[in-house]
Amino acid sequence: MIGTNFIYGLAGLVFAVFAVLAATDRGNRKRFGNAGFYGLLAVSFLLGDRIGDIGNGVLVLGLVAIAGTGAMGRGARATTGPVERQAESERRGNRLFLPALVIPATALLGTLAFKAMPALVDPKQITLVALACGVILALAAGYAWFRARPATPFVEGLRLMDSVGWAAVLPQMLASLGAVFALAGVGQVVGGLAGAAIPDGSLIGAVLVYALGMTAFTMVMGNAFAAFPVMFAAVGMPLLIGRFHGDPAVIAAIGMLAGFCGTLMTPMAANFNLVPAALLDLKDKGAVIRAQVPTALPLLGVNIALLYWLGFR
Repeated sequence: MIGTNFIYGLAGLVFAVFAVLAATDRGNRKRFGNAGFYGLLAVSFLLGDRIGDIGNGVLVLGLVAIAGTGAMGRGARATTGPVERQAESERRGNRLFLPALVIPATALLGTLAFKAMPALVDPKQITLVALACGVILALAAGYAWFRARPATPFVEGLRLMDSVGWAAVLPQMLASLGAVFALAGVGQVVGGLAGAAIPDGSLIGAVLVYALGMTAFTMVMGNAFAAFPVMFAAVGMPLLIGRFHGDPAVIAAIGMLAGFCGTLMTPMAANFNLVPAALLDLKDKGAVIRAQVPTALPLLGVNIALLYWLGFR
């Protein structure tokens, strides 16, 4: 049965190729740091279920050591030059996006098709498997259309990864942190504090604490997926659903949207807010955040209103 092993194996092979390409990039003075980082990620995806908890913990410490000591840098290898890229852009126009559109189209169609094949694909991983198949099909379409050399997509992928750096794995790390917090009982502690702060029987008070808590925890942790287990266990489940009988689907979905408002306002969400500033060579590294705050705050207010209106009808 096709499931997470297929997805992890595919990702692990890609990072293994990145590690080899990075190690052979003589134009990058920090090539061995990059190679080590991608190599550890490859081991994580390919062998993570075999090396045990201690092995995975040591692997994560290795990733942190490489990133924290500044051992990574941008590679110098390129498949085309600026003039060639400009010419290709002008010649193909917006059709350049067609291979990328293969991915969501395949994810959608594959999700619907795989539901009829429960013996072939793990029902819990249907969408992810379909997404992975979409990536493979998009890669094949790119090869067929652009007639690129076999290594070209991986070299360009490595160039993008080098630009993003360690922040590429930040969402995965922070989501794992949220699971750790949930298992450690942080949600119960926060719930006790929230229960003392919310006036007895106040629905609007509980809604405000839940939505604002999602925003605040997301700003601290950098990821709404990390904040959700804490706030849902603290306020969402016991108060909004248990005491006030709210709609679980609405409370969960809009709670996540409230958390995403925090994503727009925090440097902890480095892959969203700091990486774009770095890729665009902006002198002000906080420019992206400042541009997003006027959108995030009204959006948070709308989410609070929707949560109160739709969650308890």
